[in-house]
Amino acid sequence: MCGTPQFGIIWPAMTELLEHITIEPKQPASATVIWLHGLGADGHDFEPIVPELKLPSSLAIRFIFPHAPIRPVTINGGEEMRAWYDFVPHSESEGRDDMDQSAAQIRAFIEREISAGIPSERIIVAGFSQGGVIALHTALRHPARLGGVIALSTYLYDLGSTDAERDDANLALPILMAHGTHDPLIPVMRAATSRENLIKMSYDVRWYDYPMAHQVCLEEVDQISLFLQELL
Repeated sequence: MCGTPQFGIIWPAMTELLEHITIEPKQPASATVIWLHGLGADGHDFEPIVPELKLPSSLAIRFIFPHAPIRPVTINGGEEMRAWYDFVPHSESEGRDDMDQSAAQIRAFIEREISAGIPSERIIVAGFSQGGVIALHTALRHPARLGGVIALSTYLYDLGSTDAERDDANLALPILMAHGTHDPLIPVMRAATSRENLIKMSYDVRWYDYPMAHQVCLEEVDQISLFLQELL
């Protein structure tokens, strides 16, 4: 069920922006990529990827790298660290409140970019691991068309609620998924199952896997660059 009133989401007022890093293009921005880091990292983690993408300057992309809030994480013995949600092993539902809060914080960035003159369809949400979970969670429910999603070494959280809450505005949204075949943290089959579920819900999923662990490789960066150039 997709975008129906009985499952509609009540969107809260604009949330205060998280601390973040912004990399501006040499000319006025005409597109934005909001990039979310993984568990225990921060916005600086993917900052160095921008020059590695070797994007043409004509694209004029603004890159935003938010820092996740600091919260206790169950899988790490309750230690406090930057996390988009509390990760509880072997649970299919824990952390949902955190996810909704994080999604609201990412929507605040999206709304700010739209207010600054960037069309919503030229805003792409990217994320690695936990950040990729939030990228998918946010974009598929967003009430205005977005440009796409980059979901790296990650998975789709809770198929049932996603199918109920996703918005018609982002049907057939282009999604790049990339994963390491030797990933010990998020098994590649979990990501592949997410891919199949997204395809069944009519999203335009492009899938790439690489002989690596829970990381990003140069070939993957090249594919991300091509994806951004295609969409923008």
